[in-house]
Amino acid sequence: QAQLVESGGGWVQPGGSLTLSCAASGSISSIYTMGWYRQSPEKQRELVAVITSGGSRNYADSVKGRFTISRDNAKNTVYLQMSSLRPEDTAVYYCNADLMSVSVYWGQGTQVTVSS
Repeated sequence: QAQLVESGGGWVQPGGSLTLSCAASGSISSIYTMGWYRQSPEKQRELVAVITSGGSRNYADSVKGRFTISRDNAKNTVYLQMSSLRPEDTAVYYCNADLMSVSVYWGQGTQVTVSS
């Protein structure tokens, strides 16, 4: 059974750093585009970053220069390195696996809280 399991969330002070991990299993392979999305109580779920099977990356304007998405195909894991975190980055972060919108999976989410 295909599954995405996120880890690495938590609390951090403004300006701090966190790295999220998402381990994929089952039928989710390296051909999937992998992404991170986030949702806060005030906003709809929004794209944070995506990385294609070929390694192309795209980022939301709000995180460019601060967040880095990467993937390790041997481990079937995608990462989100977050630095210079701001209170407005507080949200539940979800991992996503997408194969041309035909096969789509979501993780359960991990909470990131940025506050002093």
